[in-house]
Amino acid sequence: MKIWQKDKAALAEVDKFTVGKDREMDAYLAPFDVLGSLAHTIMLESIGLLTADELVILQKELKQIYKEIAAGDFELEEGVEDIHSQVELLLTRRLGEVGKKIHSGRSRNDQVLVDLKLFLRHELQTLVQEVNVLFELLQKKSAEYKDHLLPGYTHLQIAMPSSFGLWFGAYAESLVDDLTVLQSAYKVVNKNPLGSAAGYGSSFPLNRTMTTALLGFDDLNYNVVYAQMGRGKTEKIVAFGLAGIAATLAKMAMDACLFMNQNFGFITFPDELTTGSSIMPHKKNPDVWELIRSHGNKLQALPNEIAMMITNLPSGYHRDLQLLKENLFPAFQSLKDCLRMTGLMLDNIRIKENILDDAKYQYLFSVEVVNDLVLSGVPFREAYKQVGLDIERGSFTPGKEVKHTHEGSIGNPGNEEVSRMMKEVIAGFPFEKVDKAIEKLVS
Repeated sequence: MKIWQKDKAALAEVDKFTVGKDREMDAYLAPFDVLGSLAHTIMLESIGLLTADELVILQKELKQIYKEIAAGDFELEEGVEDIHSQVELLLTRRLGEVGKKIHSGRSRNDQVLVDLKLFLRHELQTLVQEVNVLFELLQKKSAEYKDHLLPGYTHLQIAMPSSFGLWFGAYAESLVDDLTVLQSAYKVVNKNPLGSAAGYGSSFPLNRTMTTALLGFDDLNYNVVYAQMGRGKTEKIVAFGLAGIAATLAKMAMDACLFMNQNFGFITFPDELTTGSSIMPHKKNPDVWELIRSHGNKLQALPNEIAMMITNLPSGYHRDLQLLKENLFPAFQSLKDCLRMTGLMLDNIRIKENILDDAKYQYLFSVEVVNDLVLSGVPFREAYKQVGLDIERGSFTPGKEVKHTHEGSIGNPGNEEVSRMMKEVIAGFPFEKVDKAIEKLVS
């Protein structure tokens, strides 16, 4: 029987349908549910709803459960509805009636809200760390290959000279913007909903500022109705942050698939990082990149999936919100896998030398020739016309020296400044404050 049921059990098929994958998803929330209870019980003692002795034994047992979760020695028992009920059941089984007191002043609504915020905050922190690892690798590759020229394309037509240094560096700088967006999501996540109860507050004199500090949140979700309304909105904002990173990886994966194609032939990878064909012995397929591209595109659909699931919901809690976890929670692992596989591929990339010596790339240098004429005093429109006529007559002879010096160009890619921007973005995440608060809470 559920903790909210008063007389008889629900029909089995209704129970199965309404629970769905929620028990499975609750496994993600287990350590964070205990963290919320650690902070909540400290607050309850401060307002007289627990005695000092009760707080001591509850804190000790909650920390023991936290250790069991970390060690993999925790499970949601058959017949127990959710993670909140499981923790309360363990406390009651081990400590007696005092275990039932931890629910005073809160609802499962704000309990799952704080669990979600703590989980999302933790996942965003690990994601930032993973992104920074890939960023550093891209910057390293950009410096290593800054003088290796590469055809640049517009409309998939040969356009102007580029370089592998610019190519790697472009994706590094893209990640800076992606983390800037993710930082906005983190700020939304890093607000405390605990104490909003079922969405309308409590008649107990709760000290919500205390639990905010104990859990390392930057601030409160003050309005208790908005604290509940924020569920769904928070997940959608986080999903937009994930989608930005995924889009960067998917675009790079598409580039890599093109560049590996024999008609391009710019890059190769060791055999163990590619796959073959069952009938064509010459094949080296970019399966890893293709899957990164597909996972990335799937993740870009996530914000819209969540938006559709919460569209037209009025204020207050609705069971629709339960399903958001099934879409969002696995997305973090998927994105981290893509980041790591991208790093593995780039760490083993092989760059073809002297690509632009091929005659088909001679028109890449047409703009260089136009610019040289302009520098010698020819008006730009006349220089453009002259080079265009030479190309049509077949008399165009390119000079293949590239002299780009401005900020962000082949000769001056600005990697140091991009690294500065990334450091500034990462410094804007209050990870140290959060880590200290959680360490203090569980120690």
